[in-house]
Parts: sequence; C-alpha cells; structure tokens
Amino acid sequence: MPLNKVIIDTDPHPHHTSPETTWLHLFDPLPRRPLSDDPIMMTTAATTTHENLPVKTHLFKPSGQHAVDEILTLLSNHPPDTLTLIALGPLTNFALAAAKSPDTFLRAKTVLVMGGAIDVPGNITPVGEFNCLADPIAAARLYALTSPDPRSTVPLAAPLPPTVGGGRHHFLEPYPPKEDLGERRLKVILFPLDVTTPHILRQAEVDAVTRPLMAAGSPLAEWVSAFTSSTFRKNASLQEDEGVQMSLHDPVVVWYALGSSDNDDDDDDDVRWEMTRRDEDIRVETAGQWTRGMCVVDRRDRKRLTEAEDVEGAKVEVSGDRDGWLSRWRGNRVGRCIGTPGGGEVFGKVLLNTIFGRRGW
Repeated sequence: MPLNKVIIDTDPHPHHTSPETTWLHLFDPLPRRPLSDDPIMMTTAATTTHENLPVKTHLFKPSGQHAVDEILTLLSNHPPDTLTLIALGPLTNFALAAAKSPDTFLRAKTVLVMGGAIDVPGNITPVGEFNCLADPIAAARLYALTSPDPRSTVPLAAPLPPTVGGGRHHFLEPYPPKEDLGERRLKVILFPLDVTTPHILRQAEVDAVTRPLMAAGSPLAEWVSAFTSSTFRKNASLQEDEGVQMSLHDPVVVWYALGSSDNDDDDDDDVRWEMTRRDEDIRVETAGQWTRGMCVVDRRDRKRLTEAEDVEGAKVEVSGDRDGWLSRWRGNRVGRCIGTPGGGEVFGKVLLNTIFGRRGW
C-alpha cells in the first residue's frame, strides 16, 4: 500500500496552535523503558530480534510558524496532488491559507472534511453541526474553491461595527477571478453527521478489551481507558438509551485517508467506500439568525438549463434562480461520503483491533 501524505488540522484556537511554551516540549522523547512493562508491546516485539523496540525521538516536530504558513510551506515543498489535507475541526486555518495563497492551496490533492449535516439534524442547533457552525465563513470560502466560478458562492464581507479601542477589522481577501485561478479546482470530500454518527464505540466494548489488559499491567490499555472514560461519562449524562456509547466522527475521516485506496475498486460492498454519484452543490449559510452554519442544498424539482442555453459567460438566468443553483457554471462541487466498509457497527471493533494489534472484525 503506498504511503499517503497528509496534513491534519484539528482546532484553530490560539491556545492550541501557539508554538511557544507547552508545544515546544510536548513531543520531547520519553525515557526508554523495558518492553516487559507492556504485554501488548511484548507480543509485537516477539516477532523481532530486538529486546527493546527503538525509541522514536522525532515522531513530531513542533513548528515555529503559524499553522497557516506551515500548511502553505508544506504544499509548496511537495509536488501538486501529493498532499491530502484533513480537517477534523473548524476550517479556519484552511480558509486563511487559501485566502493568503489560493494557487498554493490548490496544489492539495484532496481536502477531507468532517463537518456539516445534510439530511439529518445538527448537533449544536437544529441545522448546525459544530465544526461548520463554529466558522461558517471559513467553510463557505473553502467549498467555493470547488466551484467553476468561486466568486459565485464565496460569502460577501458585510460591514462590521467598530472594534473596541479603535482597532480595525481584518477581512479575508476575495479570490482572484476564475481566469486568474486557471482550470484547477479544489477537490473536497465531506464526511457529515449523516455518515459519521452511526459509527459508534460502546463502553462495553472498550471495557471488554481493556480490563483484562489493565489487570496484566498494560499502560496502553490504561491510556485508552482513561482517554475514553471522560467522554463516556459525559455521554451517559446526556443519553437516555441503555448502553453508553460515542460516535466516532473524526476517526472515520482518518480511516478513509489511511485505507480507501485499497478498497475503492473492490466489488464487495462490505469493503467499499460509497460516495455520492456526482459532486453536490453544497453551500453554507453564513448570516442566518437561526440557520447559521447550515449546509444548504437545492431540493426543488426544477428544470435545469440545457447545454445550449447554459453557455459559460452567457449569464442566462432562470426565473427565481438568481443564485445560479441550476447553472453548470456556478455553485459548488463537493463530494460526499455516504457509506463506509461494513457500516457503522463495524468500525468500533476495527478501531480497537487496530490499537491493540488484534486480528479480524
């Protein structure tokens, strides 16, 4: 399986992205310890000739650059279509990078996005999913780069009130005209709540795997138990159904990034990722009082313009369609995942088996 090069962006908040203080030492090498401290690692090492697995001291290297500049640097230093971007949080950093250098950002192979809700309710408001609601302008701007004419869907910069202390607001630069951007457009694949929510991990499944290993002294099992327990406790306070569980929203996207190339051409429905038959015109509401962050799609049964009528640059407009929902030359072109290998009941077991080196589903 060829290696996939990815950039994962999880959270744009400043206290998580600053390279100073904590982040400078977060990935310092840990002291070497015997494998006998962890029976899981002992099992892995049994197939090698080493008494101790080597300690990798540079798994991560904190950057001194702002995340936006680091993204653009990596894209500049790699050939086009070799880096996949993965967004597991609001799209702020990606939108800022795209605004700063659209040409560089368009070198990305694909942008995989966990966010939005299409045919299901939101998880923060009736229509708003958290990542999309947290920065809908960023989402709208990123999706606009999938459009034949990005300026047809990019949100307008509305006037803002004066800032406290007489400062000034900073607006993102508008995208260049489509002629200046050239023919290249961004490929975005969306993983909305519709497909991620059914992928669940049950507390009973985690306990069944971790408790025997914790009793045997496995630090890995202790870490997994500690990492998941707070989420399970929170969900237990919110869920009425018996059996505490969590939805694996973010891991589903990473699962696709790591394994989709093996399965895309497989004839077995149980091991194939399913996408919409064609890219969709998904737009994000940025200004609605009740619908901010909503993913808007055209559900009208309206006749589209014919190819003879819908000539690029002709500006033919259908009555009641001034925003170009029925045009081939306007609107976004977003791919969307609608099915995963084996379905939602499988992935929790796959995740646990992968973490602990177990075989089978």
